[in-house]
Amino acid sequence: MVGGDAAIIDRLNPLFAAMGKKIFRMGETGKGQATKLAMNLQIALIFEGFRRGPHPRHQTRRGPQTTSVLDRCHHGPLRRRRLQRTVHPAARLHANFPLRLMHKDILLTLEAAKEARVKLPALETVEEIYEMATEDGHRDLDYAATLTLLEKWAEYK
Repeated sequence: MVGGDAAIIDRLNPLFAAMGKKIFRMGETGKGQATKLAMNLQIALIFEGFRRGPHPRHQTRRGPQTTSVLDRCHHGPLRRRRLQRTVHPAARLHANFPLRLMHKDILLTLEAAKEARVKLPALETVEEIYEMATEDGHRDLDYAATLTLLEKWAEYK
């Protein structure tokens, strides 16, 4: 995702091609970054929301078993490798996308929302989780490491 003059982007295409499989011109300068932040906002919110529902601690209280919910997601619209990290905690250690970078994007999104006078209360809550996970030493782990913090909290309830 890139923003800027089409002619300049065309000249830079070989560099972009070395970094990714597809190049998307999103409009003027800054629109590529805005698109990336919007996408990471969606990922952060979906991932945190997904983890809260089918947590193993809640299986008996809330109904469906974690494996059933995960299986439906793997075969439905949320089918993504990211969801597999919920099933395999060891995968949280490999930083596919470090927590510190997702946290940075969350903070940038909240800053932009504040400037636009838009409230994002769900993202504010997620940011608090990322802040606590950072304080717990998970900043260089994959952002899925926030699940470790949520599991820790569930043990105390």
